[in-house]
Amino acid sequence: MTDYWQDKVYSEEKNASIVGQTPRVAVWKKNKTTLWYYPTPKKKCKTPLFLIYSLVSKPYLLDLAPGSSMIEAFHQKGFDVYLLDFGVPGYEDYDISLDTYIYGHIQKAVKRTLHHSQSSDVSIVGYCLGGTLSIIYAAIATEPIKNLILFAPPVDFSQIPLLEKWREFLRENEMKIDDLLSLYGVVPPSIVNLGMRTITSPISITPHIGLIERGHDKNYVEKWKKFNRWAKDHIPFVGKTLYELLYDVVLENKLIQNQLKINEQQVLLSNIKANLLVVSTSGDQIVKEEYVISLLDKVSSEDITYKRVKGGHASLAIKGELPLFLEEWLVQRST
Repeated sequence: MTDYWQDKVYSEEKNASIVGQTPRVAVWKKNKTTLWYYPTPKKKCKTPLFLIYSLVSKPYLLDLAPGSSMIEAFHQKGFDVYLLDFGVPGYEDYDISLDTYIYGHIQKAVKRTLHHSQSSDVSIVGYCLGGTLSIIYAAIATEPIKNLILFAPPVDFSQIPLLEKWREFLRENEMKIDDLLSLYGVVPPSIVNLGMRTITSPISITPHIGLIERGHDKNYVEKWKKFNRWAKDHIPFVGKTLYELLYDVVLENKLIQNQLKINEQQVLLSNIKANLLVVSTSGDQIVKEEYVISLLDKVSSEDITYKRVKGGHASLAIKGELPLFLEEWLVQRST
């Protein structure tokens, strides 16, 4: 009997650890970064999707499990998908800057996607901080971007609830923080995890309440285990990039003010002309609506759609099916 339960527990733990089951193949690599290609078995839409995720967490959230995968949902609607996975940086990556991520990784991967797919254009899909990177890239891109889809992209930090004492501390100690980040090279996952817990507390306890309420539902429990694993599975953050994002994008709010520069090139949001879909959720306590909506007035896109839907920060990624508005919007603009 003991062996039976040990085997059962091992089997459950093993199942909970299996993520990213949608078939894929690597089509380009640079350093730790990999461009994954997920070919749809029934291609219906000509324009491929190019997904950019965050620098804070691993991107398997977008392919958590069968029935809980945004990539699988795109597949079912006939889209070829490319996912840019930045990998897990180490100390040797200390000199990777925001410039490097935008020009050296994102732009080159988009060029590879266009070549590999033999498509004349591409749809960029950015999630959370990946949405912020997508916005920066789209504003300086020379590649043909047909559609820009952004899920909860933090872009305007003028109303971020950061106490003035913290703002003052960060500004007064800018050189010390820069030296500290340069010394350590990367911020370890434990510190990243602490930062995320600080941002989301006490919201982070909510999933555990849901687990208690639905503990009898085996499918829900398996999904919860995978999501909980992802929520704690943070990756090191390159110090140089973190410094630039913290001071230039957050504290100085340069991106929304068209003052940010990438490789000495000014990032003008008015350069964005692609069809634009921006999505925020009513229960998102990480990226609130006021961090997102200012973008709509800054771009030059003629086709702009803003949708605010029910859910939390990660709910759309693990829903397992495309919301009707997203499916219709994409299909109409991807033929």
